[in-house]
Parts: sequence; structure tokens; C-alpha cells
Amino acid sequence: MPILGAFMVPHPPIILPEVGGGEEEKIALTTQSYQKVADMIAALKPETIIISSPHSIMYADYFHISPGKYASGNMGRFRASQVKFREEYDTELVDKISSLCEEADFPAGPDGERDPELDHGTMIPLYFIRQKYNDFKLVRIGLSGLPLPMHYEFGQIIQRAVNSLGKKVVFIGSGDLSHKMKEDGPYGFAAEGPVYDERIMQVCGSGEFDKLLDFDENFCEKAAECGHRSFTIMAGALDGVSVKATELSHEATFGVGYGICTFEPGMPDDSRHFLDKWRDEKVSTLASHRENEDLYVQLARFSLESYIKAGTRISRSDLKDDKWKALPAEIFSKKAGAFVSIHKDGALRGCIGTILPTRECVADEILQNAISAAVNDPRFSPIREDELPYLEMSVDVLDTPEPISGPEELDVKRYGVIVTSGRKRGLLLPNLDGVDTIDQQIEIACRKAGIYEDEEYTMERFEVVRHE
Repeated sequence: MPILGAFMVPHPPIILPEVGGGEEEKIALTTQSYQKVADMIAALKPETIIISSPHSIMYADYFHISPGKYASGNMGRFRASQVKFREEYDTELVDKISSLCEEADFPAGPDGERDPELDHGTMIPLYFIRQKYNDFKLVRIGLSGLPLPMHYEFGQIIQRAVNSLGKKVVFIGSGDLSHKMKEDGPYGFAAEGPVYDERIMQVCGSGEFDKLLDFDENFCEKAAECGHRSFTIMAGALDGVSVKATELSHEATFGVGYGICTFEPGMPDDSRHFLDKWRDEKVSTLASHRENEDLYVQLARFSLESYIKAGTRISRSDLKDDKWKALPAEIFSKKAGAFVSIHKDGALRGCIGTILPTRECVADEILQNAISAAVNDPRFSPIREDELPYLEMSVDVLDTPEPISGPEELDVKRYGVIVTSGRKRGLLLPNLDGVDTIDQQIEIACRKAGIYEDEEYTMERFEVVRHE
């Protein structure tokens, strides 16, 4: 049985009278919409409600599904401990989702439970639902730092689990919109805030879920959005099904966007397999880009693909095709450090390099580091063969680093930075998306090195030649 309905809802604690103390009346439209959502869910009579919440346990590279038979929580963090919940989990559905993820080698499951208590992103939807309907079990889903397409894919896996068990299920994508809607709001104002809210309400209000995948992650970060990944999982759970989408309300009274939309699934619709379409377009775009790819990058890709497909480590003696004759002579004569960066779906998938030369020439550095970036970056699982068509790559060849006396000698667009404290050393390349200030650049480099705020460190800067 397909998912009966889905709902995009916010989770502002102030909407509860026990927390708001009268302030909730300023967002009465959101309250009215929430009550309508609760009425719709009661009419559907689901056996299970799935809630994806930004405030459940979140990992950079893993989707956490809350384990166990029961979970409790209360709104004590918001001075309303009398608002409490004790929810029974649908262990059968949790087990099914987890087993499908394991079969697909997808990074999701019940491992890594740090805090079993219910979070407010889960409890606030339950607050309204419990006033109208009580005969259901819960599945609580956390988000991750993985790319948006993987959130959609997770939703697809959830859909398959629901269909295979034949359960009557409702999906709730819990999440606020931008937190940067007003100068006098708790998080201030950013120009991206109102733009994000207008755009997400148009996308969700029309059910055009393919456009959820087109939001730039740096734009989302600047808008300080909360629920985008949650909404994307929800969209994946409705993949391949016609949807009647309705916008109920949008408010930003307190400087944070609160949007509510409802989604009524209909018949199967092959035109709504959005992730397949998105990836087909991506492969086509990348294939076109590769025709004009820099030869340094082609060399890195050749090394990576040869290793992933056949376990073969390429050496200079294997560069026999005519195209390699066009490589500049200096790639075989110059010694320099080199970094190979790999991206998939707009997110980093691996990056490893050498600060100073470790091999006879730049070509050897690239051949080796391409493999290391693919399979040895400790932040990521090794790249699989089925991922190869979706990978974007770049190669940075480093000039010799030079010591600097302070941040005033840095420029995030021109110079990379190396920070050193004893045996700890961290590097950040220049001109990276989302790194806009020198302070950010230094902070990230220190974090990579494991250097704490109270530790002294020295800095070096370097320039690179970037090949894309």
C-alpha cells in the first residue's frame, strides 16, 4: 500500500500555548493550518507516522533511524516540561527500512543512538496530531550532511519498505524555513532568507519536487534553512506518484519562516521519477564537460577509473594513447605537491594530496593521489564503480608554501593556508565554495588539523594552479 499522505510542517516551540504564553497568537494562521493537517491525518487513519526531523540525531555521512520499542520526551528545554510524550516505535518498519539500506549499501540504519529522547522537531507535530488521532506507531528519521540527492534516495528506500509491508503510513517532513527573515529576528537577516522562503513555498506548494534537488547548498546555508533535507526525504517517499499539492500557509512573524503544505498522493506517474531524471541530466552534462576536461584532470580520472574498475595502478609507462602526448613537458619534469578533489552531486566525495612533492614528478603525484582521494579519504567510504559517471574532479598543483606572520597576508581566493602546531598540520585550498572569509579559512584548516582555539600555531600560504 503506498503512502497515504505527506505533510510539510514547521516546529516552532512558541506555537505551543504552554511555551508561547500568548505569543503563539501572533502565528494563528500557522496554528490553524497545523490543526487542518491533524484533521487530515485523523481522516487517513494511518497505522504508522514517519517523521523526519532536523533535530533528531544527525551525522555527516549517515542517516539515523531511531531504534527501540519506545521513546519519551518533553518540552522542558522550553520551560514546559508538562508537555510530554511517550511514543511506541514501529519496529517492523524500522527493521525493513534498515535491511533495505543494508542490501543497497546505503548509509542508514539504527546504529549510533546518542540520545533516545524525542526532539522538538518530532514532538511539535505530535502535539497537534495527538489532539485529533492516537491510534498509530512512530518512525523517527534523522537527516545527514550527505548531498540532497541521497536524501531523496533515502525517501525512495522508505517508500519501498512501506510498500513491501503494505502498511498505512503518513509521512511528515518537519522543518522550519529560513532563520534569516528579519533584522530583529533571533538570527538576524540575510538577503537569501526571503528568497529561499519564496522559492521553497513555490516548489512545495506546486509539488515540483525535482526542483528541491537544484537548491545550491551554499545558498541554503546562507539562508540558514532548517528543513530542506527533511522535505527532500519526504519527496523521495512520494517518488513516481502523482501528487495534489496544497499550500496552506506561510508566516515569518518572528524572523523564522514557517511553511505548511499538504501532499495527497494519487496514481503511479512515471514522469515523477525525479531523481532518475536529475541523474540522467547530470550524466549528460558531465559527459559533455569531460570532452573539454583539462588533461591533468583526465589523467587523474584515468588513474581513478582504472583502479576502481580493474584494481590497476597506472604508471607513466601506461600513458601510450596519443592524447597523452599533449600533456605539457613540465608535468613529467617538475616536482610539486598536488591535490585531487572529487565531487558527487555537488558535494565533496574525496580529497587527498601532498603539500610538498613526494614523487619524481607532478604526473606521479596526480596518479597516486587520485586513487588515494577515491579510496583512502577517512571521511568517506571508498568510491564504487557505479558512482563513476557522476563524479566531477579537479587537480590543484601547489607552489612552494611560504611562512606568513598573520591573517592579513592571506586572501581566500588567491592563497591556500597551512596551519601547524607541533605535529598537527592542516591545509585548506584557496577559492573554495562556501569559504568566503579569512577567518573561515583558518578555522577550517585548524579543525582539520585538530588544533584547538587555545593552541598556538604557525601559518604558511601557497598558491595553486587549478585544473578542472
